Amino acid sequence: MSVTQFTISNHVATIKLNRPEAMNALNPELRHALSQCFDEIASNDDIWVAVITGAGDRAFCAGADLKHRARERDASVEQRKRWADMLAETTPVNERWHFPKPVIAKVNGFALGGGLELALACDIIVAADHAELGLPEPRRGLIAGAAGVHRLPRQIGLKQAMGYMLTGRHMSAARAYQLGLVNEVVPADQLDITVDGWVADILRCAPLAVRATKEAAMAGLDMSLPQAFYHHYDYEERRVRSNDALEGPLAFADKRTPNWSGS
Repeated sequence: MSVTQFTISNHVATIKLNRPEAMNALNPELRHALSQCFDEIASNDDIWVAVITGAGDRAFCAGADLKHRARERDASVEQRKRWADMLAETTPVNERWHFPKPVIAKVNGFALGGGLELALACDIIVAADHAELGLPEPRRGLIAGAAGVHRLPRQIGLKQAMGYMLTGRHMSAARAYQLGLVNEVVPADQLDITVDGWVADILRCAPLAVRATKEAAMAGLDMSLPQAFYHHYDYEERRVRSNDALEGPLAFADKRTPNWSGS
């Protein structure tokens, strides 16, 4: 059984972490497969938006597979080398600092540790009302070292983040929404249709305009306001010269839906 299910349809890539028996925990095989999916999303011009979720209704992703780590001690030299080679070929999602396309996390259960770090690296988070989120690594003698200790304070503020990170406490989906970490919380049976609505709204926008907006917003966070304003952005240069930059105003004048080409 593949550890991920990856589909592309109508400019939308969908990734499903497919280890429900392990609450979609991240072992080397899943990390490697997830990296390959994101490589394809980044390079395939026919993909305009991506959605990532987990198989089953218990977990989006429960984080690192600690049972696998325990088994590593007893693995053969050949097996350890295979895992090491696999990870050497992997670019983690949380380390793709300037990923160009919008990514939605559809959180259908626990998003803990590396699972929350995966969601934090996405642009939009939609959660089922039974979901729980947290960085419980200190309770295991670890830290949220896959950028969680850095992203969470930036996304919900220092004091609130420290309260969760220093205790390992979970937060409910409703609390995550209150803190601005989650964009929308819905009943589990409404999760798919709600995410589809977000996707549809993104697809109503010109893809290069979406990428230029994401690039400018994210890169600009590391600059002063004047620096961010005057900075050169690659996708904005592409958007300005694109056919879609003409199509948008023309469609508005003609009172019709734009026909985006992504070029």
